[in-house]
Amino acid sequence: MKNFVRLAAGLMVAASFMSGAATAQTVLKSSDTHPDGYPTVEGVKYFGELLKERTQGRYSLEVYHSAQLGEEKDTIEQVRSGVIELNRVSMAPFNGTVKESIVPALPYIFRSEEHMHKVMDGAIGEQIKKAFEPAGLVVLAFYDAGARSFYNKTKPINSVADMKGLKFRVIQSDIFVDMVAALGANATPMPYGEVYSGIETGVIDGAENNFPSYDTAKHAEVAKNYSLDEHTILPEVFVMNKAAFDKLTPEDQAVFKQAAKDSVAKQRELWSAKVTESRTNVEKLGAQITMPDKQGFIDAMAPVYEKHVKDDVLKKMVEDVKAVQ
Repeated sequence: MKNFVRLAAGLMVAASFMSGAATAQTVLKSSDTHPDGYPTVEGVKYFGELLKERTQGRYSLEVYHSAQLGEEKDTIEQVRSGVIELNRVSMAPFNGTVKESIVPALPYIFRSEEHMHKVMDGAIGEQIKKAFEPAGLVVLAFYDAGARSFYNKTKPINSVADMKGLKFRVIQSDIFVDMVAALGANATPMPYGEVYSGIETGVIDGAENNFPSYDTAKHAEVAKNYSLDEHTILPEVFVMNKAAFDKLTPEDQAVFKQAAKDSVAKQRELWSAKVTESRTNVEKLGAQITMPDKQGFIDAMAPVYEKHVKDDVLKKMVEDVKAVQ
C-alpha cells in the first residue's frame, strides 16, 4: 500500500511538472541509495541550492537519500518513466541499456582518479552523455565514487589466487559478474541494502566497493579484510528524465546544466575528504588493509574485455580513453 501511495504521489508531481511552466511550487524529486551526508547526496543537494537560487525559487529540490524510494534498479525505472525527475546512481546498472556506459565500468580502464576526471570531463564524457538520451535520460553530471576494491570476512587477499572460491556481492552488471569470475571467485548480484546481512549470515563472503561505502554501510563490522586491488574507478551518474528536461525553456535548461556542472567540483571536494575520513574509521574498527600486486588482477581481465568490448564504437572508445593523458 505504501508503495502504491508513493507511486501515485510521484505521478502527480511528474504530471504537474510536465504540464507547463514552473511556479514557486515546482518541487523536483531526486533519489540516492546512500545515507544523508554522503558526498553524492550532498553534491545533489548543492545542485538543488544553486538551482533554487538561480531560478529565484521557481524550482526547488527534495533529495530522498538512504534508498527511501527504492534501490538503484527501482529508481532508474522511476526516473525513466517520470515518476521522479532526477536520480544519482552508479554507471554500472546502465550497462545493458546504454552501450557506451560499458567503457567507464571496465576494470582498470582508468589509471587514476585524475585520469577518470580528464576522460569524463572531456569529449568522451560528452559522447557518453548523448548515448543516454535514447534511453529517456539526460546526464547532468558525473560524480566521483573513487576506486572500488574487494573486502571479505574470510581472509586477506594478497593475490588473485586468494580470490578462489569466495562469494562476492556485485552491482547488477554483467561486467562485474564476469570480472569476479575471471578472478576465480563467485559473483552474487544483489541490492546494496542487503549486503550487510548477506555477509553476516554467510550468504556471501564479502563485496567490493570504495572506502566511504565500506564505512557508512557498516560493512567493515562484518568483513574485516579490505584489499586495495582498485579494480574499477567507476563514475556515478546524475540523470534527469528527458521528457521533463525537454519541457524546460532553453534558459532554464542552461541553468540546470550549469548548476550540475558547478556541483561536480563541490562533490569531488567532499569525496576526497570522505575517503580519508572513512579509511581512518574502518582502520579504527579493526579492518586489515592489504595491497596486492595489481598486475595479476589486470592480466586476468583480458576475457572481460574480449566479451564486452565487441563492436568498433566501444573498441575506439577504449583506445581513446587510454590515449587521454
